[in-house]
Amino acid sequence: MARYLLGIAVSIFMFAATSGFAENAPLAEAMAEKSIGRADAPVTMIEYSSLTCPHCAAFHKDALPSIKRDFIDTGKVRIVFWDFPLGNLAMAAAMVARCSGQKNYIPMIDAFFQSQETWARSDTPFDAIAGIARLSGMTVDDLDNCLDDQALLNALSDKKNEAANILGVESTPTFFIEGVKIPGNLPYEDFKDILNKALAKKQ
Repeated sequence: MARYLLGIAVSIFMFAATSGFAENAPLAEAMAEKSIGRADAPVTMIEYSSLTCPHCAAFHKDALPSIKRDFIDTGKVRIVFWDFPLGNLAMAAAMVARCSGQKNYIPMIDAFFQSQETWARSDTPFDAIAGIARLSGMTVDDLDNCLDDQALLNALSDKKNEAANILGVESTPTFFIEGVKIPGNLPYEDFKDILNKALAKKQ
């Protein structure tokens, strides 16, 4: 386990070393859409997730790498990530990830998902979150300012309520592929079939 976490730490440290960290992202940047894939990809896949959700972590560990390889890296699919925090701990982690900036957000949520069993079950989970935040270049002051940011907290809460009340998101993960709601994590082969059908409709 220690070697596994060290690998995560090194990967995030290397990203931070190349991308830099100046200060917490302003609200507009923090709440801006976070995505991977070409902007003009024919199919858009949206994920609503909670950083403490084990099914979300399983998607990011198991299915997403294959989706990225076969659909995102080939320009067929763009995936958009939105937070749907379930509980205070998930909200704190989501705030930290969004404070880390546009370039750092996706590596941060990957770090949270990859090490979820450790930090989310820690006796001192907020200290564990702080440790991950520091790997992105955030200082203790950055972290305190982030978690005290009432405007960001309100914005994330509003986005979650919007997803629940308007889109009908009830649990995590919930996906929307070209507007079709898909609740729950699925095996990669099921996502592959759904994405291929969505792509066929674009031809």
